[in-house]
Amino acid sequence: MRKSRPKKRILLPDPKFNDVLVTRFVNDLMMDGKKNLAFKIFYDSLEIVKSKTEKLEKSPLEIWKKALENITPAVEVKSRRVGGATFQVPMEIRPERKVSISIKNMILFARKRSGKSMAEKLSAEIVAAFNEEGGAFKKKEDTHRMAEANRAFAHFRF
Repeated sequence: MRKSRPKKRILLPDPKFNDVLVTRFVNDLMMDGKKNLAFKIFYDSLEIVKSKTEKLEKSPLEIWKKALENITPAVEVKSRRVGGATFQVPMEIRPERKVSISIKNMILFARKRSGKSMAEKLSAEIVAAFNEEGGAFKKKEDTHRMAEANRAFAHFRF
């Protein structure tokens, strides 16, 4: 694998919603290979989201997708050494990385929340991200602010 790029693995869609993005989310949520438990946590959290947002005429899956969209960053900063000095250079993020960053941030901040079960924590984070608040949304805002502050070094991109 020195020069060749590894092949992209094809993910199967999940059984309930028939969506590949759900499978990708569940794979990141999974710990110690317990995929059934991860699916149960995800589906339970969507049920809780459904009960919390009954007044909206959107399905829980649509709410979850909108929440992911709200916490997806467009730019990030990367360190570049130029002539002995290290600059934080703002760069656009490629689409696959955008999705993985947003998924990882949502799960990370859901785990940090206080609550009884992981399903409750995750549902609270989904609702917060949908309403453009919460830890994951704040992280996206901080990332964008950092990129904006270092906009002067954008010409170091290569």
